[in-house]
Amino acid sequence: MRSAESALSAAHPAVPRPWGRWGLRATAISYLALMIVVPLSAIVATGFRDGLSAFWNDITNPTAFAALRLTLTVAVLTTVINAVMGTLTAYALVRYSFPGRRLLNGLVDIPFAIPTLVTGVMLVVLYGPQETLGAWLQARGIQVIFATPGIVLALLLVTYPFVIRAVQPVLLEMQKDQEEAAYTLGASKWVTFYRIILPTIAPGMITGVLLTFARALGEFGSIVVVAGNIPGRTLTAPVHVFGQIESQNPRGASALSILLFALSFALMLAVDSLERLRGGHDAAR
Repeated sequence: MRSAESALSAAHPAVPRPWGRWGLRATAISYLALMIVVPLSAIVATGFRDGLSAFWNDITNPTAFAALRLTLTVAVLTTVINAVMGTLTAYALVRYSFPGRRLLNGLVDIPFAIPTLVTGVMLVVLYGPQETLGAWLQARGIQVIFATPGIVLALLLVTYPFVIRAVQPVLLEMQKDQEEAAYTLGASKWVTFYRIILPTIAPGMITGVLLTFARALGEFGSIVVVAGNIPGRTLTAPVHVFGQIESQNPRGASALSILLFALSFALMLAVDSLERLRGGHDAAR
């Protein structure tokens, strides 16, 4: 009986039904369309509702343009600082053993864990004009909260982990043979870092830099607390978008949102390309 069933199965093999495979694809695509494509289409339609000239006027009016310029300025400054400090932190965590290293490594991810609004509140409590440190700084002509330095501090804290977590795995995989050979030949630590280490970690650094810049462009929670939101002075683009929504101007909010999205999306494509390029290089090795 079993042999007959086996012969029948061999003569008529089971045909795989693609229902499960196509059902999974349809579910994933439908969810993507519902969560991303439909809202994005709505923003684009609203931003260009009255034509290209109206869209251009919405993003070049003095308030919106000043907010965009401030956002790009503080994003670039934040990216440069965290590119340097993040790389140094990752190098210290990987290359050196010291008391509290595990604690420091855990603290790096704190900005990912706490709401950005809480970050803004912490900075106000520390640097606010009514607080001890804030009053001491303000007495010397340094205003942090409700000024550009407060925006930069908030962005530095929110984006701090990106470069570290992008560079750290590369350093962990890097062999020390070339470094030791350079030291043997008389190279200094700076020359060894510049000639040997930096070219190896450069792809990770670039990925962290792009992620930092993209995150800084869209930061809202901490900025709305520390900036003061003064048009033309401390009003950033994301907060300006929020203000346009409150002012019943969805077209103006959508126009600037489209520009911010385009910049962030281009950066994400660049990050993806770098990751693929790095993966190809690793496979070639």
